[in-house]
Amino acid sequence: MTDASRFIKKLELPVGFAAPRRLSHGDIEAIALSRSDLEDDLIGINGSIEVIRRTRGGGWPEGPVESDYNYVDLVWHEQEFREGSSFSYVVRDRQGGYLGCCYLYPMGLRTELTDALLDHDVDASWWVTASAYEAGRYEALYEALREWIATEFPFSNPYFSNREIPADNRPA
Repeated sequence: MTDASRFIKKLELPVGFAAPRRLSHGDIEAIALSRSDLEDDLIGINGSIEVIRRTRGGGWPEGPVESDYNYVDLVWHEQEFREGSSFSYVVRDRQGGYLGCCYLYPMGLRTELTDALLDHDVDASWWVTASAYEAGRYEALYEALREWIATEFPFSNPYFSNREIPADNRPA
C-alpha cells in the first residue's frame, strides 16, 4: 500500500472545459464565489460557525473570520476557479438571500487522501447558514450539488466529504 496522505490529486478536466459560473436547481442558485460576496460571506460564516463545524467538519473556521482574511480567501477562490484547480460557489435563494457556499476541490486538498479514496475524482463539500439549516436548506443544497456534479461537470465519482451527509441520500 502507498501512503497517499501527502498527495493532492489534480482535478482531471477535458481540454477546453469551462466550469459554469452559475448553476440552478429548484429555488437554489450557485454563483462563482468572488470578492463581491465578502459582506454576506462574513455574516454567514460568523453567524454559523457551530453549524459549519458540525455539518461540514474539518478545521475551518477556527473561530470568527476577519474581513481582511476572508477577502484574501475569496480572491484565492476566484484565482482557483479561473485556473480550474477548484470551483467554489456562493449559494443563494432565487430572491438573492445568502444561504452558504459549496466547493469542488481536488482529492487530498480538504480530505486526506487514502487508498480507499484514490478512485474518487472530486471532493465535494458545502455549508449553509444556521437559519438556512433550520429551514432544510442543508439537504436541499446537497441534492442540488449532486445534480450539478452529475450534469454540469466531468466528474464521475465524487466524494462528499461533509461530516453530516443526509442519511437517506448517501451516494451509492
